[in-house]
Amino acid sequence: MVNPEITPVTEEKHLIWERCLSIPGLHGKVPRYKRITIRYQNLTGKEVETEAHGSWASLLQHECDHLDGVLYPMRMEDMSLLSFNDAPGALAEEAVQHPERIDPKFLEMVRQWPNREHWLSTG
Repeated sequence: MVNPEITPVTEEKHLIWERCLSIPGLHGKVPRYKRITIRYQNLTGKEVETEAHGSWASLLQHECDHLDGVLYPMRMEDMSLLSFNDAPGALAEEAVQHPERIDPKFLEMVRQWPNREHWLSTG
């Protein structure tokens, strides 16, 4: 994708857990548009426009932010939801209460935490 431009289809956003290789060891909950249109040129110069929704839309927003020098914590509205990966906090709570809301990559991260019994109480 060369020179991507994102346009929200609606103003509706959802909070999604993110992490990034640029900030190792952390994760946070970021508001992202649920549905976007992304317009870009491919490597042959052809103009392409497509609509994305859900986690695909969130990923595209995350990656396009990098092109503008923006990292996901700069988009966070509640910094109490920025956590170290080895101290799951709010993510662990949500994984127990609403696993259907969490991307499978993050559920797997929760399952692999050392001493997860300490963090995950079902009581």
